[in-house]
Amino acid sequence: MQIIKFSVGDTLVMKKKHPCSSDLFAVLRVGSDVRISCKGCGRDITLNRESAEKMIKRVIPKES
Repeated sequence: MQIIKFSVGDTLVMKKKHPCSSDLFAVLRVGSDVRISCKGCGRDITLNRESAEKMIKRVIPKES
């Protein structure tokens, strides 16, 4: 499995939509667990890194 590189501040486009119908999530914390926040409703979600990487469709890097 390929390791997907992303960092705090990046936006993730996920394969499945959140119940609020948004598929964009902001990365809040990176490590063995990944904490993301829905850009639609603001809900925070903590996932283990392996399951988070399986759900990522695309990474949009943060603006420098």
